[in-house]
Amino acid sequence: QVRLVESGGGLVHPGGSLRLSCAASGPTFSTYAKGWFRQAPGKEREFVAAITWDGGTTHYADSVKGRFTISRDNAKNTVYLQMNSLKPEDTAVYYCAMNQLIIQLRIGSSSSWGQGTQVTVSS
Repeated sequence: QVRLVESGGGLVHPGGSLRLSCAASGPTFSTYAKGWFRQAPGKEREFVAAITWDGGTTHYADSVKGRFTISRDNAKNTVYLQMNSLKPEDTAVYYCAMNQLIIQLRIGSSSSWGQGTQVTVSS
């Protein structure tokens, strides 16, 4: 089983930035698409961003386009989410995920889920 561990969350003011990391341990699959989801209190988990295994294609939710950037370092088995111009609406627990196909990942199908990292944007 692949274990995904998210880190980098915290408390920031509106307009601030954070970089989330997701490290994979155990058996890893560098050819899998990787992505990020988030879940705010009382709401369903929603798609945030995804990236193909070679980094050639990225997908973003409309709400984060232009502000968030997903990237990956296959040598480190790590995927990142750079979050800029953060808004209170971005407050949520952020989870990373993986799937052989980015189209499947986008609809919420993941071979594994991390424990999540809390992001709180407040003044």
